[in-house]
Amino acid sequence: MQFLAMLTMLIDHIGLLWFPESSAWRMVGRLALPFYAFTMVLGYFRTRDVNRYLRRVAWIAVLSQLPYQFAFERLEVNTVGSLFACLLLLRLLDQWKGKQVLQVIAAAGFAVILEFFPFSYGAYIVLLVLIYRYAQIQWFTLFHFSLNVVSFFIKGWFLQAFSLFATFLIVYWPGFIRSADKIKVPRLVWRSFYPLHLAVLAIIYHLTSNQVFIDMLRVL
Repeated sequence: MQFLAMLTMLIDHIGLLWFPESSAWRMVGRLALPFYAFTMVLGYFRTRDVNRYLRRVAWIAVLSQLPYQFAFERLEVNTVGSLFACLLLLRLLDQWKGKQVLQVIAAAGFAVILEFFPFSYGAYIVLLVLIYRYAQIQWFTLFHFSLNVVSFFIKGWFLQAFSLFATFLIVYWPGFIRSADKIKVPRLVWRSFYPLHLAVLAIIYHLTSNQVFIDMLRVL
């Protein structure tokens, strides 16, 4: 799933930067967030040291912030930063097991914070992570579909509907996911991919859109 997450995210960002008028790139790219969110939830459960895992994700988010802003010219917390907030929420909810009122308040509070402060995907990403964490797998598709419907009517996120295909693959086509997992992604590549690919894309995009640079290439 790591390979699929990286590939679909790369396609999404290339489309966003160079082909914003084409929906095809973004449709494929919409699968990236569910893959990353589901992978993060799995990592949260499988890690031997939750604190170390949280620190690692936090560092990735910090290192990605400037490349993210430089690439997309957005004054918001990058997507890994939003996922880090979701991981903090999962840790808090586990600490408050049996205290349902506090858990509901915490979940609602995080959703509100990410929605009204400049976090990538806002409350959407919080709810998606909670679906993957607490819903039984046979309900993933229905809950994710409902989340997309609400997002469409509230925010007009039409393309986000295509993210449902990622959940569909996770639930109904695990064989495909296992086949993709045969492509082993080294840990260093997985952990560095997000900030590194953002930095590379940002540099290439700004160089190729700079008229002085284009004129130099023509001279050469």
